[in-house]
Amino acid sequence: MLTIYHVPGTRGVRAIWLCEELDLPYTVEAVDFSPEFRASNAWREMNPVGKVPVLRDSQGADAQHDFLMFESGAMVQYILDRYGDGRLQPAPGTPAHGAYLQWSWFAEATFSRPLGEIVNHGREFPGDQRIDAVVAEMQARGTLCAAAVGDAVASSDFILGDDFSAADIMMGYTLMLAERFLPQLPDSVTPYWNRLKARRAYQQAVY
Repeated sequence: MLTIYHVPGTRGVRAIWLCEELDLPYTVEAVDFSPEFRASNAWREMNPVGKVPVLRDSQGADAQHDFLMFESGAMVQYILDRYGDGRLQPAPGTPAHGAYLQWSWFAEATFSRPLGEIVNHGREFPGDQRIDAVVAEMQARGTLCAAAVGDAVASSDFILGDDFSAADIMMGYTLMLAERFLPQLPDSVTPYWNRLKARRAYQQAVY
């Protein structure tokens, strides 16, 4: 049994969405998102930096043998490799799988980074302390990334072509952030984002 420790709107969406797409059994455990709980010893034993999500893969009756993960992109790949039976990713070692890895990692390492910095900046420098030039620079970087995604899907339904993959799950969560923190999404990426939002599994994960 897979258990996803999650706060709505955070990166646990990726693992939940994937489980829905694969029709895998899972449970969601709500996490107290207060700074006090996330700094507690109990939660730091689950996630050493106090963030969410956490994935628990129960290995039997003995909880000491359960497997824990705390990085959302790694969770997606682990679930695919362990339970996916080859679904939602190209065959490893192929150029298509290389493209799958590229866009999966781009979604988190490149595209998501400036969006996260906007959030962090607002937390550390609230109200009148906000430095508008810093936010504008991060928005420009995020918009450039969104435009790159729009170019990649200009002639296809999904990021790897006509077939939906877990790379679209990785990218979909980042586009969810982009919709919140960029002034406007480029027109080129909007049809792709609308297709992702229309998927039943996405709606189950988010709503």
